[in-house]
Amino acid sequence: MKVKIKKLLISKNIFIGVLISLAFFVRIYRVDQLLGFYFDQGRDAMVIWKLWNEGKLFLIGPVTGLAGIFLGPLYYYLIAPFYLIGGGNPVYPAVFLGFLSTIAVYLLYLLGTKMHSKEAGFFALIISSISYYIVLASRWLANPTPILLSSVVLLWSMWEIVQKGKKFWWYILALMAGLSLQFEAAGAVFYFPMVLVFILWQRKNLPEAKTILVFFSIFFATLLPQIVFNFRHENILINGFLNQFVKEKSFSPDFWSVLPKRADYFWSVFNSKIFPELPKYAAFFFSFAFVALLAARKKLIKILTLFLIFLGAPIFGITLFQGNFGNIYDYYMTGYYLPFILLFSIGLSEVWKNKFGKLIVILFFILFIQRNWVLVKNYIGAGIDGPTHISLGNELSAVDWIFKDAAKRGERFNVDVYVPPVIPHSYDYLLLWQATSRCPENLCGLESQKRVKILYTLYEVDPPHPERLEAWLARQKGIGKVVDEIVFSGITVQRRERYEK
Repeated sequence: MKVKIKKLLISKNIFIGVLISLAFFVRIYRVDQLLGFYFDQGRDAMVIWKLWNEGKLFLIGPVTGLAGIFLGPLYYYLIAPFYLIGGGNPVYPAVFLGFLSTIAVYLLYLLGTKMHSKEAGFFALIISSISYYIVLASRWLANPTPILLSSVVLLWSMWEIVQKGKKFWWYILALMAGLSLQFEAAGAVFYFPMVLVFILWQRKNLPEAKTILVFFSIFFATLLPQIVFNFRHENILINGFLNQFVKEKSFSPDFWSVLPKRADYFWSVFNSKIFPELPKYAAFFFSFAFVALLAARKKLIKILTLFLIFLGAPIFGITLFQGNFGNIYDYYMTGYYLPFILLFSIGLSEVWKNKFGKLIVILFFILFIQRNWVLVKNYIGAGIDGPTHISLGNELSAVDWIFKDAAKRGERFNVDVYVPPVIPHSYDYLLLWQATSRCPENLCGLESQKRVKILYTLYEVDPPHPERLEAWLARQKGIGKVVDEIVFSGITVQRRERYEK
């Protein structure tokens, strides 16, 4: 009997190991070709380049979508070592973020097992490993990506407090809430009310005053860089915050009138993580999970209350939020993707408890795997040669062609770039990185200070606004004649000779 149990445990661990390995694989496979390296990625890379090459430290991180509001610098310092290890190659920090998200998937499995059952943990592991949109979020070289991990640790700390109330977990809660604000403020800002409501819920089990003092000290310590930056720049952050949330009246008190406008947003965010573009399938299985959770509410009261607080805060807050010209985006909810999957998995594990329920759950996973694995497989196996495709693979091919072509001529050259975001941060970085890597002494002839005879014009397709590209190309015609041209999917490179004036 002991031998059989041991074999089962070994088989189970092997299977879990395979799933974790699969999760990591789909997050990093062909990232060198498929990585999205655009405006934000180029901007961030340039900041880190200045850190390693000019010794320029920083107190703030990326700008948010709200004017005057910046994130903390943690994201930059988190990925900076991997830019250094990779010699400037963006693939290295991208793989690192994929690794962090894989840890998040594993911790979600452990938390589900701890919080409810082995089935809940296992179901959460399968869903989070190959959910198409979770995989895409994990492959994104951007500041919201690490919150996939911090949100799981945050939820874990809250559950440990509910169960045992150890002061250590209060410290972890403060740390994760503060650090998450450095990754993605638009969604993580609702950790403020969420934590406050959580404290009110746990008011009878609060630790001693010393622990509470340390709790708030840890939280504000995570904000110290922004605090220092703010006072060094005449309260720029506080003024930006007040302007957005007070002067601009970003929050509407009329919850019920704006709720219909936000309902589609939340439905899209959550159902897409399970059944991309198949909302009816999602609705069918969500209903079973919801009914099962409702039926077991007395037994699961602590779990359901915790998730109500955790997921209810952003739903309520974002519903009221009317700032940023009314624009809200899927990634605002990055810090809630995995907790939602865990709640759904707990619901599925309750459905699993009878024969009919087992059939429902088996049907769910057949359809889930069929839908998501096809999308994941198609994505990671896709070519980069489509007429509008632009990713790191063909961006580097275009840059490589410029340097090789210029080397044949042995002359200094300029590069002029058109990209839809207008500011070509991505190519500014890729050109500088490649020039420095190839020819640290003379940058292979790349000239950025004065005009020279040879001009390379590089432009990306712009399907939403072709008129802008046409206007830019019309100006280029007046600068110089095209001598050579090559196309890399959605990127065209031309070598021009400037007209003599």
